Amino acid sequence: MSEMLLEFLIILAKIFAIVLPLLLAVAFTTLLDRKVWAMMQLRKGPNVVGPFGLLQPFADGVKLAFKETIIPAGANKGVFLLAPVITFTLALIAWAVIPFGDGIVLADINVGILYLFAISSLGVYGIIMGGWASNSKYPFLGGLRSAAQMVSYEVSIGFVIVTVLLCVGSLNLNDIVKAQEHIWFAIPLLPMFVVFFISALAETNRPPFDLPEAESELVAGFQIEYSSLAFALFMLGEYGNMILMSAMTAILFLGGWQPISLFGLLDWIPGPLWFFAKTFVVLFTFCWVKATVPRYRYDQLMRLGWKVFLPFSLFWLVLTAGVLVTFGWLPVKG
Repeated sequence: MSEMLLEFLIILAKIFAIVLPLLLAVAFTTLLDRKVWAMMQLRKGPNVVGPFGLLQPFADGVKLAFKETIIPAGANKGVFLLAPVITFTLALIAWAVIPFGDGIVLADINVGILYLFAISSLGVYGIIMGGWASNSKYPFLGGLRSAAQMVSYEVSIGFVIVTVLLCVGSLNLNDIVKAQEHIWFAIPLLPMFVVFFISALAETNRPPFDLPEAESELVAGFQIEYSSLAFALFMLGEYGNMILMSAMTAILFLGGWQPISLFGLLDWIPGPLWFFAKTFVVLFTFCWVKATVPRYRYDQLMRLGWKVFLPFSLFWLVLTAGVLVTFGWLPVKG
């Protein structure tokens, strides 16, 4: 009994060791987003609360916590309150299989990539529930837009992931990272890397694909009726998913915790630091795109997903499989 309790406490400690830094990272990602946007527009951004504005995320959190939670009279209260909780929870539990270093992972399962794909696919439910339960036409339209958008780009992401799995021969995220010891998959699979990154922008409703939150057409999209902590949970879920997609990009295409090979000069840097650095670079690019690329129209968004990315990713998947079979490069496990 004591051994089971000890094992439970160890798992609980690991969960807190992941969740608490992740919540801090999400908070400061909101600041990073605003700072990068300000830099691109030649202004300062948040710089009043705390040194260099570093306490601004906490001030925003306190402000939202003390606001009144307003539930529309005609809303389905249970679903209305459950929607942001689902969005936030899914953004957290996906990190259970993310390897921060060689063997440094909460759950080292053999189908880790399928777990991630499944969890990220469920994220659309929170948005649909929030838009429907508000009993208002603008949130409902925002939820429908988000559902169509996320489903469309998940198809392309699926083909990209299958292409990577063909080159690795395993669904384990640790194996995917170790397979990039000599060369990152971003080099031989560069077109798929680009497709994955752009699809990740659409999957997380980030500009230029932030149609569910398009201020000019839908006022504020699916979360227009939300306030206080419920609104904060939606925002935490969105930024948490953005960090998650950045981490997935680093694992699938940038070698994860593998060091950059400069004749062994940088091998002394710990693997987790490499992983965090690569994730940060991708995250910075997410913020950079927001300040530089104008928003797509909805018809352009759907055409890009179904008429460009879907056939192209399918073509590259078949091409990759053909090359691997022709030259005998298919990985053999066991």
